[in-house]
Order: sequence, then structure tokens, then C-alpha cells
Amino acid sequence: MRVPILKIKNLLLTSIQIDLDDQELADFRADMLDKVQNTEAKGAVIDISALDVVDSYMARIISETAHMIGLLGCRVVVCGMQPSVALTLVEMGRELVGVETALNLEHGLEKLFGTMGLVSMFQPDSDDETDDRTIQGSSR
Repeated sequence: MRVPILKIKNLLLTSIQIDLDDQELADFRADMLDKVQNTEAKGAVIDISALDVVDSYMARIISETAHMIGLLGCRVVVCGMQPSVALTLVEMGRELVGVETALNLEHGLEKLFGTMGLVSMFQPDSDDETDDRTIQGSSR
């Protein structure tokens, strides 16, 4: 199964919903790298909130993928890690060193929008023909 990767303006969003086998994890890494390169994304969020278990291989792939994406100039936040997963990763010595994390998707997006100056998905593009006065309800 391929993990869907959504593009919203200059942001990529993906959510790993099920345990992935080794090939699916390799495909996920390749797909993320290709999508970052092809879309010139400035930020990416990898949501793992649906995962109750993350084995050492999956942790390694997520960590490596985040570092590789970072090398392409795209900031990455991994969000939604369950407390039991965090505990297990630390006990295994597989904590995500150097990978930015957030409690949940909302916090992950706030990190990207707040510190990277990314365009909010709710703001019109600069080339939109919408007049700001119309948005504010003014009838000038």
C-alpha cells in the first residue's frame, strides 16, 4: 500500500495509518523524497498518530527520511507519536535524534507556519485576484 502524500500550497502532509512492511517503508521514503523535489515544498509533516507500535526499522526509516528531506531544504516535523511509542523508542535507543517533533498535527503545522514563514493554507496566493477589501467586507 502506498502512503498518500498531500500537497497544500508549499507544504506536504502525510499520515502513516497502518504498519508498513519493509518494502512499503522503502517506497514511502522514495515517494517523500520525489514529492519534495518535484513540488519544491518548504515544509513537510509526517503524522504517525495512528501507530500504536513503531519497530526499530520503521523508526530508522522515519528518522532517515526526515534527515534526507531536510538535506533537500525542506523542514520536516514528525507529529502524533503515542507515549508508548516514545517510551519504546528511547528504551531501544532509537529515539529520533535531530528530528523535529510535535505533539499532534495542529502543533506540527503551527511549527511550520509560525517559524518558517510558510504561506498559510487559508491565505490567498499573492497572484489571487481577490481584493483584500472584499475579504474584510469593505465596499470601497
